[in-house]
Amino acid sequence: MSYDISEFIRSLYKTKEFIPLHAPTFGEQEKLNVLDTIETTFVSSVGKYVDEFEREIERFTGSPKAVATVNGTAALHTALYMAGVKRNDLVITQALTFVATCNAIHHMGAEPAFVDVSRETLGLCPVALETFLEDNARVEGERCVHKTSGKAIKAVVPMHTFGHPVHLDEIQNICKKWQITLIEDAAESLGSYYKGQHTGTIGEFAALSFNGNKVITTGGGGMVLCASEPDGKRTKHITTTAKVPHPYEFYHDEPGFNYRMPNLNAALGCAQMQRLPVFLEQKRELANQYREFFKGSGYEFIDEPAHGRSNFWLNAILCDDKAARNALLEEQNSAGIMCRPIWQLMHKLPMFAQCLRGDLEVSEDIEARLVNVPSSPI
Repeated sequence: MSYDISEFIRSLYKTKEFIPLHAPTFGEQEKLNVLDTIETTFVSSVGKYVDEFEREIERFTGSPKAVATVNGTAALHTALYMAGVKRNDLVITQALTFVATCNAIHHMGAEPAFVDVSRETLGLCPVALETFLEDNARVEGERCVHKTSGKAIKAVVPMHTFGHPVHLDEIQNICKKWQITLIEDAAESLGSYYKGQHTGTIGEFAALSFNGNKVITTGGGGMVLCASEPDGKRTKHITTTAKVPHPYEFYHDEPGFNYRMPNLNAALGCAQMQRLPVFLEQKRELANQYREFFKGSGYEFIDEPAHGRSNFWLNAILCDDKAARNALLEEQNSAGIMCRPIWQLMHKLPMFAQCLRGDLEVSEDIEARLVNVPSSPI
């Protein structure tokens, strides 16, 4: 079967050369935009493309305010800061995530607490979240605290894994009940929708990523989505060193971050946004072909959940067990086709090994059996 998989993937991409997991696609407009920043010398934090890129993301997602940042981790760090997360607070997230989610929490001086994921979405499971809170938390006035340590539980950060939307209604209702802020890690889900609403626009804040392997790229870059204009205004302020506008004086009215996206990167993003609808169509067609190919194959194709529309950022399959997973990874990578396992669970990494966690049975099972297959648009 592994030989058949190799041949099928090569037939999709029509090449005998190395096939990456997810490569960016550029055209003439990207070159023209970037050249414009060089010719005008506006390559850094000043220039027209940053504002234009933010407005394009607002129009596409329906977010009241989008604020560009230097990368997705900076966007998530800013979202946590804006949500009032402080040192020694707890932030609930999933163990089945990319390390940037937990790094951003750590940068705040806070600690992640891990909850299991849903088999349907690969993202935070609302049942597991409710169980964890009932077992470990209580509400004191307008805040949620951990029963044993007394630490505040400030935020819940679900990730839309591979672009598949989590159960947002259920998670949002739990957050309201327990007085916790919902922050969406939408790094992988530009172009994904939950019940017709773009991911990242349901929580109070969200973070997008435009890394080189995402659906569109700015080389490096991120975006904070804010649920209100006032929050958006302050987010813009603190990510631009909290500098008070003035023709020539430098006055900063609070601690801030130098998280500004360079104009050069935003120029690339503006051109990529013109191609986003086509990329999404191509990726959906690729997912359709994978779905059909893996029917009856012994591998389970990870499909979009019934409540949402996925961008299918990375396509994935589940093998029978870890041994089958490892064999498939070895065979495909040896054949010049890049496939990879999902990330190691966060509590298995040394810096997060002592963090609070619930039962992670589903996360453990998925980690042992999942393989990502090439997902560049075709």
